[in-house]
Amino acid sequence: MDRRQFLAASTLSVPLAAIRPPPQAIAVTPGADVLAEQRWDRLRGHRVGVVSNPTGTTRDGTHIVDAMVAAGVRPVAVFGPEHGFRGTAQAGGSDGDYLDPRTGIPVYDSYGKTPQQLAGQFAKAGVDLVLFDIADVGARFYTYIWTMYSAMHAAALVDAAFMVLDRPNPIGGAAAGPVLDPAFASAVGRKPIAQQHGMTAGELATMFDGEYLVTDAGKRLRELTVEHVRGWRRDRLFGETGLTWVMPSPNMPTETTALVYPGTGLVEGTVLSEGRGTTRPFELVGAPGIDWRWAEAIGAPPGARVREAYFQPTSGKFTGQVCGGVQLHVTDPRRFDAIGTAVAMVVAARRVHPDVFAWRPDNYVDKLSGSDRLRQMVSAGASAAEITGSWETALSGFRELRRPYLLYP
Repeated sequence: MDRRQFLAASTLSVPLAAIRPPPQAIAVTPGADVLAEQRWDRLRGHRVGVVSNPTGTTRDGTHIVDAMVAAGVRPVAVFGPEHGFRGTAQAGGSDGDYLDPRTGIPVYDSYGKTPQQLAGQFAKAGVDLVLFDIADVGARFYTYIWTMYSAMHAAALVDAAFMVLDRPNPIGGAAAGPVLDPAFASAVGRKPIAQQHGMTAGELATMFDGEYLVTDAGKRLRELTVEHVRGWRRDRLFGETGLTWVMPSPNMPTETTALVYPGTGLVEGTVLSEGRGTTRPFELVGAPGIDWRWAEAIGAPPGARVREAYFQPTSGKFTGQVCGGVQLHVTDPRRFDAIGTAVAMVVAARRVHPDVFAWRPDNYVDKLSGSDRLRQMVSAGASAAEITGSWETALSGFRELRRPYLLYP
């Protein structure tokens, strides 16, 4: 067989699905690039405070703060969220107050600060315009949207304008999952939105301003501006935007992580490892003592494949111990239901490995899921279908609530 015959035979042996071209990327321009094209002129004359992290970049990878300084628009301060402004801290951490070595701009630690404390930081820096640019991943318990809400509240208190440089929601614009019961509000969920909210940061900001700020701050923002994303539609996933994935946090390494996170993020409320300390956080889930029976019990969720897997975390739960469990492979992102799949995984774990599975003693899963319903129903032996069906009425209400605030088709 000559070389040409060999290559032809090799090609025929590959399943057609494996050689299909990837989805056509759509030209998407984030709000940061829209403003950069204008050389940040709309910010001139303002004392700008920037709330951002490493995801606040232009398409060429330049951080917006560095791009602004280069264009002669120098922010008076930067406010770093969880993980820090330049991304130096792990989960639940930040990097304190300091002078940014590259620009000399004061950086304030905003993580965990109350709106009143943030307002004090804004006043100290003399901010009259707060600029927010952080990539969200579409899950209610991802903390950046609540950093944004606190910054909005603080801006209202000091009568500063607020601007969001919008970015695509990497997992699309569909809402799914339970809606938070306000009685369970916490740092990982402060307002009654769906677990997978399906909104951009700019859309959430308009809803927060319209629905909640008057109650919490006594008034709405003096001015709210959203610099829209050009070219994004609600049915577009991140892989179709043509944008480069920048890790928004250390355990969000890929766009696939974002797809599964609104579901398997719930595992943090159990004693199981959610895969922190591995190269596939939130895709690998397990614990010592779990075996192949769990993967068999889960079966094949729509749009995904569950594979028996073993891993040894280098940090987090079960550091240095061999965990049995599963790896979740997303095969069809448009059919994949992250939250429904995670509920099926939890239900199967309790049934197949009752000697291993347990909730965290502090019932943290109630904060993640937004009420005690998930925990109570799983513990009572309810099926995955019964559990996911229990939140449909509230979810429909949330979809109606958000409708007037949606900015993209």
